[in-house]
Amino acid sequence: MPSELRIGSYNLYKNAAAHELEQLAIDHELDVLCLQECDSTKLPAAIGPLQRAASTERNRLGLAIYHREDAFSALETAVFTLPKSFHDYLMSPGEERLLAIKLVDRATDEEVVVASFHAAPLTTMNSARRRQIKLSHQLLAEWAPETPMLMVGDYNYPLFHGGLQKQIDRSGHELTFSDSHTYKRYRYIRGHFDFVTSLKMTIASVATLPKGASDHMPILVKATALGVA
Repeated sequence: MPSELRIGSYNLYKNAAAHELEQLAIDHELDVLCLQECDSTKLPAAIGPLQRAASTERNRLGLAIYHREDAFSALETAVFTLPKSFHDYLMSPGEERLLAIKLVDRATDEEVVVASFHAAPLTTMNSARRRQIKLSHQLLAEWAPETPMLMVGDYNYPLFHGGLQKQIDRSGHELTFSDSHTYKRYRYIRGHFDFVTSLKMTIASVATLPKGASDHMPILVKATALGVA
């Protein structure tokens, strides 16, 4: 039978929501947890049943990936640098905006790539974020050719999705939003900031989870690699 991946993604808002992660992993039986805006120096080696597989080291607003070792073996991890936006030059949050892990399912021996992605913020134009997304897909394809892949995280792209949808369609990837908005701050700023792009994957659902200490809501992705039979 196909093995369903349960992937959580959470922008911790400068690590403010880190204390919520263990309960999140347990309550939703996560296989993989992708984090953005985390402090890698303060992250534990394990979060509930999940082990830390990789994290960025140079970012002020870091990325990390945890996975369930009894279900998936980590074959390889990689950190990728993306072109800097104006915000990056001004605020120096870090240029390591893509972190990936190559997993093998212990039950089926199928490989899959899961990546944690953090796009440039809203001070940057959508065209710059589209370039970051396109390059991220290219880098992952070069790193793990022909492997089913899923990139999840904070895309910082709540409005005007038409251009992004066209780009995703041309690349062969799929774009999947969650069942409700994933960001709420102040009175007027809200939308789908956190979502999924995938290749050779079946996305069964993407659910927005209840809001915690972060300005983002976590999301839960249920996915299966197409090659599994």
